[in-house]
Amino acid sequence: MQFDLFDSAQNQILGAKTYSDFKEALAGSGCVRCSLSSSRTHIVVDRGNPQAKVMIIGEAPGENEDLQARAFVGRAGKLLDELMREIGFNTEKDGLIANVVKCRPPENRAPLPKEVEACFPFLRKQIQFMQPRIILLLGATALRHVIPDKGEFSMGQEAGNFFSHTAYPGIELMVLYHPAYILRDPRKRPLMAEHLKRFQQCWIHTPPS
Repeated sequence: MQFDLFDSAQNQILGAKTYSDFKEALAGSGCVRCSLSSSRTHIVVDRGNPQAKVMIIGEAPGENEDLQARAFVGRAGKLLDELMREIGFNTEKDGLIANVVKCRPPENRAPLPKEVEACFPFLRKQIQFMQPRIILLLGATALRHVIPDKGEFSMGQEAGNFFSHTAYPGIELMVLYHPAYILRDPRKRPLMAEHLKRFQQCWIHTPPS
């Protein structure tokens, strides 16, 4: 747990004893740890089931997420739900969806390193509470920040492959194309479907926590 002696609000959030208390504290905190706070409507904590064994991590909230205070509810989120349904996965029941940062960046740009640094303790706490067996990383930004020692990589080589990392013991990680990328290039949808079938085989054979 990463406490900040000069940030009592963050300490209260990170010191929560249950996931529901953590979520309530973060959503209502009025966090100003980075400049994204100046333009957000809501802090977007998650969507789904924190007791599930699969965690899905994206980049950042978009406009719809910012307005509804729920992760992945825009066009990309609807496509993600659709793709997951095709393999029998219900994103509301079978997984928890979160983002690397909890506030929408202006013009939906990628979050800056200093913004991720300010917000990452909250994602780490979500992982600690949830203790997922599988983490799906949506897109290059999620991979880059969740695995900062990854170095140079191409999504073409990384997408669809399971791997492990010492920072996340006991967890299988898989990189997937971000659904927003599939919206921009629908030709990649069959490849995404193949990757999700690999995930499905791992998911259905993963024992419950």
